[in-house]
Amino acid sequence: MSVEKTVKVLVVDDHPVVCDGVRSLVRDAPDLEVVGSARTAREGIALTAQLQPDIVLLDLRLPDMLGSEALPRMLAASRTSRVVIFTAFEDHAALSAALEAGAHGCLLKDVTHTDLVEQLRRIAAGVRIVDPRLKGSSGALLQARLFQLSLSRREYEVVRLAATGKTNPEIAEDLGLARNTVKTYLQTAMQKLGARNRVEAVRRAREEHLL
Repeated sequence: MSVEKTVKVLVVDDHPVVCDGVRSLVRDAPDLEVVGSARTAREGIALTAQLQPDIVLLDLRLPDMLGSEALPRMLAASRTSRVVIFTAFEDHAALSAALEAGAHGCLLKDVTHTDLVEQLRRIAAGVRIVDPRLKGSSGALLQARLFQLSLSRREYEVVRLAATGKTNPEIAEDLGLARNTVKTYLQTAMQKLGARNRVEAVRRAREEHLL
């Protein structure tokens, strides 16, 4: 009988009550363990390198730097760690910056015991999660949707122009790209959207509220 791997969690937040709260919430989950906590980004980066956690819960705003600044350093310190923004604020500019910096998700701090445990398990399994309440700024919401679908900005732009009825040569001219590059972007976007052709890709993009 195989032993289930314990998911190691590191909490990086300058409020001790948050770190203690996460410990309390996951205490009864046998497959989750808080292996450390840090109150500054620099300390968090050092602990990420030392502990190699499966998940880092990273506050958006820390005393020494923003989460979006710390995030790439943490990913470099531990390439197997999934860094998730853990915030009390629906700060969309900061959220977009963090997603662009490579965050694996964004959770709000008011999650309940069941929600946090389940979300951490899903993140550990490779699922990208952005709390559905993080909406209001269209730019941040779009970035979150692209992130969840693993669509790049270029792939999105190609699908968006295809939705207007433009041909590949016209899209290439608009974006300053080679025609073959546009074709490649469209093909990868179709794969990520689960579409068989450009018409289905546009339809799926509309269903995902990208258009």
